[in-house]
Amino acid sequence: MGLQCPPLPPPGGFFICREAMASDISLRHSDLPRRVVVTAPARLHMGFIDLDGSLGRRFGSVGAPLNEIATVVAVQPAESLQAQGPDCERAALYAEQLCAALRVPSRFRLVVEQAVPGHAGLGSGTQLALAVAAAVDGLYGLGLSVADMVRLTGRGARSGIGIAAFQQGGFIVDGGRGADTLIPPVIARLPMPADWRFILAFDESGVGLHGASEKAAFKALPPFPSTASAHLCHLLMMRGLPALVENDITAFGSVIAELQRTVGDHFAPAQGGRYTSPAVAEVMAWLESQGAVGMGQSSWGPTGFCLADGPGPARALLEGAQQRFAGRPGLRLMLASCRNRGAEVVVDRCVGTDALAV
Repeated sequence: MGLQCPPLPPPGGFFICREAMASDISLRHSDLPRRVVVTAPARLHMGFIDLDGSLGRRFGSVGAPLNEIATVVAVQPAESLQAQGPDCERAALYAEQLCAALRVPSRFRLVVEQAVPGHAGLGSGTQLALAVAAAVDGLYGLGLSVADMVRLTGRGARSGIGIAAFQQGGFIVDGGRGADTLIPPVIARLPMPADWRFILAFDESGVGLHGASEKAAFKALPPFPSTASAHLCHLLMMRGLPALVENDITAFGSVIAELQRTVGDHFAPAQGGRYTSPAVAEVMAWLESQGAVGMGQSSWGPTGFCLADGPGPARALLEGAQQRFAGRPGLRLMLASCRNRGAEVVVDRCVGTDALAV
């Protein structure tokens, strides 16, 4: 059996693949799919464009999901909730919360087949929560929207990049949070060129701010100047987005780098400098000296990123950096590309003997 997948995500929805059935048999409402697998991509949070809020909205952001790093969650019917795999305890809590709210039984085996690294600035919590929600939705055929999943799991308290990455992918600009915002609205979404590559630097010896520490850091930071917000928005609108459309990585990278410098310096008192990790800061500085562009840190880090124009130049930069920084404890480098579509949900509707009625 093959996969029948639309070439692009449906407007307003995430990317859904449904496995073709061997025959056109009609399933009863009580029948369950044999298995549901959800792949939710990690995302780079590439910076805030307005932390000031003088126009009534805060936390407007830019970012993009990645093809090479993802959370993969699979569910299949079982007698009771069983969870295994990395971060399975948190996944099970999401599942119990969802099932209680939706009044469906938590009678399934939940396997986290792989997980986005936690507290590395890659949106692991949002992707796990939405992946579990989409898996439960696919198992029971509930017809949940992404907005329903966000509401039920309580994600997107500040930035909407992770939600938009799950829903549609590409380079995303969200409009921040107003007084009554549930999900920060996507105000621009453009595909990134397929041959551009991110070079990622991980410092696995530390983690970025999260939870209560993150909330305390936001409260302790000084006001963000409205003039800086205006400048960043102007740069993004009149240089960054046009450069993306015209495949001009140098101009696009200059916007991301300036945004990162401005926001990184604002966050420096909370994270110990423009970068959370001194090792990542050193790698980014070296890569910039070798021709990489768009240097920055994803969210609170410690993951750093930059851009290179094409797989060949990116590979050369990666290998040079690996040689230059060989032996550094906890430091790991890799290449990644922008994912121009959202999450994938694969529903296997072949009826098997292991299927249980709701």
